[in-house]
Amino acid sequence: MDAQERSSLEAAGYTVVADVHDWLGLSKAESDFINLKLDLRHLVRFARERAGLTQAQAARRLKSSQSRISKIEGGDPSVSLDLLVSAALTLGATREEVARAVADGGNAGAARTDGAKSTRRARTRAA
Repeated sequence: MDAQERSSLEAAGYTVVADVHDWLGLSKAESDFINLKLDLRHLVRFARERAGLTQAQAARRLKSSQSRISKIEGGDPSVSLDLLVSAALTLGATREEVARAVADGGNAGAARTDGAKSTRRARTRAA
């Protein structure tokens, strides 16, 4: 949003917030926790795709269901951190990839594994 649009909205009585955590009134810790879980879910999907597995095949490896894998990858709030980490490791993510996701997890959701970044870019170019 440009400055003129922001000024116009504020003049009309609207409050413009900089980001979602301001809008929802989240603390930095709450925002970091959400971003951490989102980064780990991206890692799970990346590890599954790198292994050439469907969600159903991944579910069998995790002794779970395809719908649970979908919830993991979709960022469902009911998915625990330990499930995210154990799923990533079980599907082939390295400890270093998990550590990177955790270390960068509070960085406004910007953290992704290097492989996940290149995979996403390759898909964008191919589309």
